[in-house]
Amino acid sequence: MSINDIAPDEIPIIDAHHHLWDLSAGRYPWLQDDYHQEFFLGDYRSLCRDFLPQDYLAAVGAQPVIGTVHVEAERARDEQVAETRWLHEVHERYGFPRAVVAHAWFDAPDTEEILARHAAYPLVRGIRSKPVTSRSPGERIEDPRGTMRDPAWLRGFSLLEKFGFSWDLRVPPWHLADAAEVASMFPNIGIALNHAGFPWDRSEEGLARWRRGMEQLAKQHNVSVKLSEFGLKDATWNYDDNRRIVLDAVSIFGVDRCMFASNFPVAGLRVSYDVLVSSMRRMLEPLGRDALEKIFYLNAQRFYRIVV
Repeated sequence: MSINDIAPDEIPIIDAHHHLWDLSAGRYPWLQDDYHQEFFLGDYRSLCRDFLPQDYLAAVGAQPVIGTVHVEAERARDEQVAETRWLHEVHERYGFPRAVVAHAWFDAPDTEEILARHAAYPLVRGIRSKPVTSRSPGERIEDPRGTMRDPAWLRGFSLLEKFGFSWDLRVPPWHLADAAEVASMFPNIGIALNHAGFPWDRSEEGLARWRRGMEQLAKQHNVSVKLSEFGLKDATWNYDDNRRIVLDAVSIFGVDRCMFASNFPVAGLRVSYDVLVSSMRRMLEPLGRDALEKIFYLNAQRFYRIVV
């Protein structure tokens, strides 16, 4: 679907975060070899099959999606550039994704080489690289290697500016303040916080901790946030609870730095694409059409430099 196909009363969508995988064409250890019992949404065995472009389109259905951003799907790390190549083949055949967020380790000796290889592909706009984080708010990390305070990691991170890449940031909420420090050190590198900073703990104390981290991160004007993945482990998708999260995130970051994103197929463990989009529209409608257009497509179009 192109923007010219959208009815005047519809709001186009650029899905700023989704995944695809072909298990016969590449290795995805988390789907094929190493089932993670502690996955943040619980049982994910239904994801352990191909999720191809036609599956994504079937999930989208009649929603007016005019472009997408594919975020690396944890393909085997010796196949990270192969994933980028495959996604360009998908784009040639299906017309999407319109932008790719690839993977590279920032603390590896070949970081610059891997970034250069990704940069040879025209759809690559950024990198998602997950730093080492603690398992809980009170846990102390003794070994700094691979963390956001590791000098080697920071050197690798700094190379994003050389290649014109952004960083897709995925950390638990108790590391948002650390991420804010990184953002302040590199103001010319755009950062997209994944999944609204993972507000998993919905207790008042947990939400207060999440808000503090989000507020610190939002002070850095190079950071935007993806309004995505509000699912919880072993719990149903709750409109009222998630509305509170969405509106808090928009209040903290402002309508110019928030992007709708589906996180499909992972989010599909808890909610259908249609219900997700219709719920988000309903939550955000009181902000007005201009805000809806920014959140549903204009901000992602600008951040990821997407041509529609």
